[in-house]
Amino acid sequence: MKDEESKGRSEETESNLSRRSFLQAGALAAGAALAPLSSADAQSSDAAAADLTSLRLADDEIAFKTIGKVQSLMTSGKLSGQELLDIYLHRIEQIDKKLDLNAIIQLNPDARHIAQQLDDERRRQGQRGPLHGIPILLKDNIDTGDRQQTTAGSLALAGHPAPQDATVTKRLRDAGAVIIGKANLSEWANFRGNQSSSGWSGVGGQCRNPHILDRNPCGSSSGSGAAVAAALTAAALATETDGSIVCPAGQCGVAGIKPTVGLTSRAGVVPISHTQDTVGTHGRRIADAAVVLGALTGPDPRDPQTAASAGHFFRNYRQFTDPDGLRGARIGVARQLTGATPETDAVFEDAVQVLRDAGAVVIDPIEIPSFDEFNADQSEIIVLIFEFKRDLNKYLATRTGVPVSTLADVIQFNLDHADEELKFFGQELMELAENEIFSEDEYQQALIRGPQLAGEQGIDAALAAHKLDAIVAPTNTPAWPNDLINGDAFLFGSSGFAAVAGYPLVTVTAGFVFDLPVGITFMASAWSEPKLIRLASGFEATADVLRRPRFLRTFNPHTASLSHKSKAMDALAARSKSSVLQRHAAKLDPFLVPRLRRLMYL
Repeated sequence: MKDEESKGRSEETESNLSRRSFLQAGALAAGAALAPLSSADAQSSDAAAADLTSLRLADDEIAFKTIGKVQSLMTSGKLSGQELLDIYLHRIEQIDKKLDLNAIIQLNPDARHIAQQLDDERRRQGQRGPLHGIPILLKDNIDTGDRQQTTAGSLALAGHPAPQDATVTKRLRDAGAVIIGKANLSEWANFRGNQSSSGWSGVGGQCRNPHILDRNPCGSSSGSGAAVAAALTAAALATETDGSIVCPAGQCGVAGIKPTVGLTSRAGVVPISHTQDTVGTHGRRIADAAVVLGALTGPDPRDPQTAASAGHFFRNYRQFTDPDGLRGARIGVARQLTGATPETDAVFEDAVQVLRDAGAVVIDPIEIPSFDEFNADQSEIIVLIFEFKRDLNKYLATRTGVPVSTLADVIQFNLDHADEELKFFGQELMELAENEIFSEDEYQQALIRGPQLAGEQGIDAALAAHKLDAIVAPTNTPAWPNDLINGDAFLFGSSGFAAVAGYPLVTVTAGFVFDLPVGITFMASAWSEPKLIRLASGFEATADVLRRPRFLRTFNPHTASLSHKSKAMDALAARSKSSVLQRHAAKLDPFLVPRLRRLMYL
């Protein structure tokens, strides 16, 4: 009997290793043609990337250029798409692999061939558009109908690639983008269980924050944010149910656009909830995120909810960027969403001053009328748990050659492969969804109550009361240390109202605390992406706080700089505000509180 058990474990291990090897094959194929590189002694110091000697300075400058500037180089013949792709592949080898950033799950083995074809097309026919030849990374819950896997970070989806492109993937290809590969993520977009570590997946391991490598990138679009910050790609696609685009943007120091639900198609994207899921973008600057967004929009027969975007979408969101975009705008400061940490609030105070300096009319404070009632409401968790099983089963029915076809199969797969999948945290959310703990009536009531509290009585009411163009709040606290044993030390997120209402968010970097970025989020009603992009681009231009990551190995309190102005700290001390979590603790059933807290960054 013991021999049979041993044989079974051995066969299971061989199967898992084979599955991992299959996933890694694409990365090996894409990297095989890289020229020999001089070794970088990046492992030896506290500032690991300060001595990345194998990264050529000229290539480094190209990697960090905006998409517009890179496109100009290619149009003038000074740079080819193949050369640009090689620059990013070189950086992936030196940074993602050698520094163990772990932002990339796999590389596209066909990327070089595609880049060559697009270079030939440019010479023959000219440029398709602003994304012609531009490498774009996809979060690994977005289908690609090619040799790449789509796993959502789970070994349960490793096997055969998806049968066709997600709609957003096809639209990127049609725009001339080069899909460079897939980004690591919180497994199943962080809808699995308690004590998860954002950015960890069974396929990809733990993604790290490029600013300080033992810190967390947030999630679930962890690799998308980290890779863009590290200039491993020109831009990336990300997804959000509640916080998963904006939180990684904030913690990794990049721009993030979370679109109105229905502006971009979710067809071919591993789902959590058709009510809240949306596909958006990460870019090093808001202009890059906006350029990519324009390629994704428009109604899609495969996703009926996109029909509502008719008359509201644009093909060019870059046109809305404006360095003077804040002048005359009425901006409300959501003080109810401050108080998480003094350091975060100090950066936010400086950001509010930037708004004033840039000519905005700042109304400070404003009240979100439904704030306390929304925080005490259970509608979001009811909707997400109710829809997850149904939406995931529908998606899994499109996949062949993988070992699961239902949520029940996924749960059993995880139990059968517990050493690889359940080693650090469980699958309680999946089990709740499978057991259908909420009734159809509870779900229907939640579908009405949640958006009313978040939208009509929340964001919309606050905007109307003060005739505001937008509301601002901190995006995140400085990144916490990675902790696979205890899970995330997550303190705060400002994405909840927009998530439940289905409204857009735009996040850009507001400042830094001890080398770690903190973001500022602009929010408004549905279809307000043009306005939010204009405001965020005005802030980005005026604040001028962007910095490249240093890939520090760990936080060094002896050399770290607080980064923000001391007068902001003095003002905060005078306020003596208590923690937002203490002042506005959600009054939920204890069984659901831990799960709702996880939903802050799905």
